[in-house]
Amino acid sequence: MAKDSGLRDTAIVGIGATPYYKRGESAGKSINQLAGEAILAACADAGLSVRDVDGLAFYSLARAGYADQMEAGEFVETLGIRELRFSAALTGGGGGSAGAIGLARAAIVAGDASIVVTVMALQQRTRLGTVFATKASTPLASFVQPSGLAGPGHLMSLLTRRHMHQYGTTRDAFAEIAISTRNNALNRPKARYREPLTHEQYFDSRMIADPLCLYDFCMESEGAVAVVTTSLERARDLRQKPVPVVSAAHGGSREWGRGFSWFGMPDDETFASSGHRSVADRLYKRAGVTPHDIDVALIYDHFTPMVLMQLEDYGFCGKGEGGPYVLSGAIRHSPGLKPGHISVNPHGGQLSEAYIIGATQILEGVEQMRGSAINQVTGAELALVTGGPAALPVSGLILGRDR
Repeated sequence: MAKDSGLRDTAIVGIGATPYYKRGESAGKSINQLAGEAILAACADAGLSVRDVDGLAFYSLARAGYADQMEAGEFVETLGIRELRFSAALTGGGGGSAGAIGLARAAIVAGDASIVVTVMALQQRTRLGTVFATKASTPLASFVQPSGLAGPGHLMSLLTRRHMHQYGTTRDAFAEIAISTRNNALNRPKARYREPLTHEQYFDSRMIADPLCLYDFCMESEGAVAVVTTSLERARDLRQKPVPVVSAAHGGSREWGRGFSWFGMPDDETFASSGHRSVADRLYKRAGVTPHDIDVALIYDHFTPMVLMQLEDYGFCGKGEGGPYVLSGAIRHSPGLKPGHISVNPHGGQLSEAYIIGATQILEGVEQMRGSAINQVTGAELALVTGGPAALPVSGLILGRDR
């Protein structure tokens, strides 16, 4: 049994998701319809009526694929929620995904709400890969647009190249992340990519933002995922085994946050990182655990190098040691716990299952702690979920098994 001294005052009791679609395949549905389907499924999973919901905890900026807008009032009307007592959002796009569960917890602990839903729905009417190029010119954008930094991949490529220069990291490490993540998706019925990925295929694929190739990018997918959180006391009276929130944190340092606007970060350990170090420190301290206590890691994998840098920031290996650590096979999924290893994204992650702006990571964390995951890590007691990097804030979440 994991010996944490974390929060454990709230728990996730319901999860739900739509099918995952290729970009454009969900066009026959509205964004609210996708979100509503996921919310209804999550409530049913918990054994609750949607009319029991009295709180909504979003992560904004991402909104609904950086183009649409999900409005609390529309959910109240279309779903039949009787009274909304709390509605709030974190900023930071996908960087707020794990942190949104912390926001739900805060509402429940404060007594502002009792049943809180977190939802993300995505339709890529505007391609996220070129989201910056489509924005109107501003004084801030003038630092990136003339440089051809059209989307997140271009920004990440600069951080990646710096990591390679400073620490000798090679593309073989990125290939290992892409290949091992794909292997985890092969037996998942809902995964968008279920064909094996070989080393040769990785290196033969087209370059998109040097040194990032096709398979270093997450997919362009659509769909919705919803999560229901309530107090641990109430959770124990509901249908599913509760998954306690052990720790949650979001935020980040100003120095790293500069990286997605004008690249003015200090050239020390800050630039070539995922920006999670300060959040990781607070997350572990609040939980009363260390990286060695984490059994499964659901890492925000929008780009393969960001997985490597998060492994460093969360202390699974030393700074600059992410390349050798990954190449040792330490992140490959194992059904059982192995000392020195961590099963990373056993669901296939955003690289191979679906990219719903971080929400699928939370869903898999819940299933791992319930013991019902398709690629279950036997004996797992604590799951780490990360949000971002997309911009500030970034976030982290530790989920546990109920005692």
